[in-house]
Amino acid sequence: MEQQTNSMGQWAEEAAKTLLHSHGYQCISQNYHSRFGEIDLIVRRGQELVFVEVKARSSGSYAHAYEVITQAQKRKIIKTAKFFLQRYPSYYDFDCRFDVICFDFPQKIAKTVQPDFSKLKYDQQWIEHAFTLD
Repeated sequence: MEQQTNSMGQWAEEAAKTLLHSHGYQCISQNYHSRFGEIDLIVRRGQELVFVEVKARSSGSYAHAYEVITQAQKRKIIKTAKFFLQRYPSYYDFDCRFDVICFDFPQKIAKTVQPDFSKLKYDQQWIEHAFTLD
C-alpha cells in the first residue's frame, strides 16, 4: 500500500481535527472560505462553537507557530466567523471563541515531502480563547 504524501499544513489540520474530536468536538466545517478569508476548522460541542486556526512550523522558521498569526490575520478570521454566523443563524446564540492549535517541529524538515509527519518529533499547543472579537 502506497503512503500518501501530505503537506505539513494538511497534516496539521487533520491532527488538530483528531485532537478536537478526542475532546468531544464535532467538525462543522474545514477550510471555510468567505470573501474575507478562511477558517481552518469550525467545531462545536454542545452550545459551544469554536473557530480554530491551525499553524505548523519547523525549526529554522523565524518564530513559533502561534507567533506568526498577525493582527491582520486575526481580523480576517473574525470577519469570516461573523460571515459564517450570518449565513448560518442557527449558530448565532452559541458561545463562540477563537482557538489556535500549533505544531512546532524542532528539526528543520521539508514541508511537502513527508509521508507521515506524526512520526517526527513535535510540540503541540492548544491555545483556547487565543483572541477575541475586540
